[in-house]
Amino acid sequence: MLSSTSLKPIANLKNPFFSPFLIQTPSLLSSHLPFSPSKPPLKPISATLIPANPPPQQQLYQPFRPPPSPLPPQFRSLDTEGRLDVLANRLGLWFEYAPLIPSLYQEGFSPPSLEEITGISGVEQNTLIVGSQVRDSLVQSNTDEELIAFFDTGGAELLYEIRLLSVSQRAEAVRYIVENRLDAKGAQDLARAVKDFPRRQLDKGWKSFDYGIPGDCLSFMYYRQSREHRNPSEQRSAALKQALQVAVSESAKNEVLRELEGGKDEKGQKEDDLEARVRVPVVRMQFGEVAEATSVVVLPVCKAEEGAELILEAPFECRSRGDFGVVETEKEWKRWVVLPGWEPLAGLNDGGVAVTFIDARVIPWKANRWAMEEPILVVTDRNRKEVELDDMFYLATVDGGLKVDTGSRLKEMGVKECLGTVVLVVRPPKEDNEDQLSDADWE
Repeated sequence: MLSSTSLKPIANLKNPFFSPFLIQTPSLLSSHLPFSPSKPPLKPISATLIPANPPPQQQLYQPFRPPPSPLPPQFRSLDTEGRLDVLANRLGLWFEYAPLIPSLYQEGFSPPSLEEITGISGVEQNTLIVGSQVRDSLVQSNTDEELIAFFDTGGAELLYEIRLLSVSQRAEAVRYIVENRLDAKGAQDLARAVKDFPRRQLDKGWKSFDYGIPGDCLSFMYYRQSREHRNPSEQRSAALKQALQVAVSESAKNEVLRELEGGKDEKGQKEDDLEARVRVPVVRMQFGEVAEATSVVVLPVCKAEEGAELILEAPFECRSRGDFGVVETEKEWKRWVVLPGWEPLAGLNDGGVAVTFIDARVIPWKANRWAMEEPILVVTDRNRKEVELDDMFYLATVDGGLKVDTGSRLKEMGVKECLGTVVLVVRPPKEDNEDQLSDADWE
């Protein structure tokens, strides 16, 4: 009986086509093979999957290397009991033992359990952690060591308040806090003023204050708050005096002084009012801006493609009443929009309506400067329907559709009364908001 081991294949590894028949009859080889014998033979195809001497494989396994410990060197050798003892007895400076708190969180401790053991409340734990992170960012940004040393004892509360600022803003805020000896409430007001300043471009007097100076940002906050009180009143005067006290730049001081002195003369005031009426601000919304606004405006919304009839039917009166500011309207409505209480909207009482356009090209922008293929929101005052000023913009019905155009062009078309005067144009939020339009971008 034959076995598989007793069979020997007849093959020549050097010649894959070797056979006794082919050797004995070379003429048949030349006449029946599909290729010419003068051409070089094809290389043999090996069925071997693994080479005899495989190349050395790269080692994929990498030993685990733990990240460097965030703990200060003097605490790294302590066990859990030792770290708890450091926190309970405040052994060291606050920013030194603050990193012990998150390390204990990783071991299963919760804020309440740490409070029970160490006596540090959950709020204080968070303050210490965030304050130490802010301090580390100041150290890494090469902030003056003398300024940082000011917060070595009891400075966690102050640094915690500037957590929302950028690194460069933190450095300037720290300098202001140190020079003016602010407490935690003062640091909080300063941080809010710096954070809120860029969003107030449409407010009166904004250009007179310097964004790069923390004192000017704080002064503008008090200046803006003064306008929330009636004129004259003690509250308004007190806020303006506070704004003047912290103002740094000369332009900011002059702006506050003008308000304290009652503004310009009657002629200048009328000119300013005329300019304010002619200007139509264009603003791009920012993500989360409504949530951070100190005051908001609620307006009914109409779609431009639905026609002028719907605009006339929109609620005319919309007010907030009571201690909770509950919004009440004269009739039900399907669509509403909430906008920050920008200055152009502050004087918009009853009669305001927001009209959405799916394509911003219906508005007379300057040609080929901006990509206007985006939706916009046009806020209109329905109390001002007469087409008066040539440079003002109005919402009107033109050729059976809604359009925003200047008073001069509408007069040329014979339009004397419109649906309302445009007070603001809002563009949707966008990640890159550097394409903000100015008043000069209108035709």
